[in-house]
Amino acid sequence: MSLPTRSRDDDRPHLDPLTAVVVTAAPILLESRYRLLVGAYARVHRSRRGRWAVGAVSGALTVALGVLAARHFASMSWPLSSPHPGLLVVAALLLVVAQVLKAFGWGRLFAPEERPTPIALAAANGGAALVGVLLPGRFDDAMRIAVVRRYPGCPAGVRALCLSLVMLGLIDSAALAPLALAGAVLPNAGTGVRVALGVVAAAGVASATLICALPRLAAHRRTLRFRLGRWVSTRTTSLRRAAEAWGLVSGCWLIRAVAVLLSLGALGIGYSVPLSLLFLCAGAAAAALPVGLAGAATQAGAGGAVLVATGVDASDAVRVAVSIGLLGVITGTAVFAAAIAWRGALSMRVQLR
Repeated sequence: MSLPTRSRDDDRPHLDPLTAVVVTAAPILLESRYRLLVGAYARVHRSRRGRWAVGAVSGALTVALGVLAARHFASMSWPLSSPHPGLLVVAALLLVVAQVLKAFGWGRLFAPEERPTPIALAAANGGAALVGVLLPGRFDDAMRIAVVRRYPGCPAGVRALCLSLVMLGLIDSAALAPLALAGAVLPNAGTGVRVALGVVAAAGVASATLICALPRLAAHRRTLRFRLGRWVSTRTTSLRRAAEAWGLVSGCWLIRAVAVLLSLGALGIGYSVPLSLLFLCAGAAAAALPVGLAGAATQAGAGGAVLVATGVDASDAVRVAVSIGLLGVITGTAVFAAAIAWRGALSMRVQLR
C-alpha cells in the first residue's frame, strides 16, 4: 500500500508536537532568514556603489571601534593582564583543543552522506565566537550555517545544518550534566552553587532523555505517513552516533572547565573547582537564551554575576569575566582564520598544478 502524501502545510498540524517544534520549525525559520541575508548580500555585491558603501561603512566602524577601544584601555589595565601569563597561554591552547573536539562531535550528528569536513565545522565554531561579540544571541548559529554552507564541498543543506544545531544544543546540555553534578556534590560548594548546578544537571538529564526518545518518535508509524516525517526519520541521529557525539562534546567541556580553572587562578580569583564549573555552566546557560544583547556579552555577564554572587568584588568579577570571554573570542578567531587560510592554501596548490 502506498503511503499517503500531503503538502508540507498539511503535514505540520498532524506531526508529533515535540518533533514539529524541535525539528521542523527551527530549520524552516533559520532557512528563511539565511536566504534573506544571502539575497541582500548578493544584491549589494552586484552593485559597485553597494560594494563601495559597504567598504566605507565597515572601515568607518572599524576605525571608530579601534579609537574607542584604545581610549578605554588607555585608562585601565588590559583585561588579560596577569602575573602568570603562561597559564593564560595554556588555557588558550586548551580552548583550541576543545573547539577541535566540538567540531568532531558536531560532525557525528550528520548522516554520513551529508557530513561536512571537520575543518569546516571548526571554522564555523570559530566564526560564531567572533560574531558573538557584536551581534545578538542566536546570530552565532546563523554564522555557523553560513560558514559551513560557503565552505567548498559541503554536502549538507540548510535544514540538515539546522537540525544538527538543535541536536548539538541537546548534546551540549547532556554533556554538561556530569560536570554540574560533580560540582554540586563537592564539599566546599555553597548552597547557592549547589542549587544552580543542580538545575543545570537536571536540564542535562532532560536533554539526554529527549535525545534517546527522538529516534523512536521519528520512526513512529504516524510520523512516517508524511513526507516531512520521512525526511526527518532518515536524518535523526541514532543512539550510537549520539553517544559518540556526547563523548567528544563531553571532552570539549571538560577541557574548557580546566581552561576556566587555570584562567581564574591566573587572574587572581583562585583555583576553585566548584566556582570554575559554576562559571562554565552559567556561560553555557546564557548562550542557550533565545535572545540576548550579544552572545559573548551575555555569557560574560552571566559569568560575572556568578562571581559576584559567590563573594568576588564586582570590579574584579567584571574584569575576570571579560578576560575569559576575550580569551574565548581570540581562540575562536584564531581557529576561524587558520581554517580559512588552510582552505586557501589548498586551493592555491590545486591551481598551481
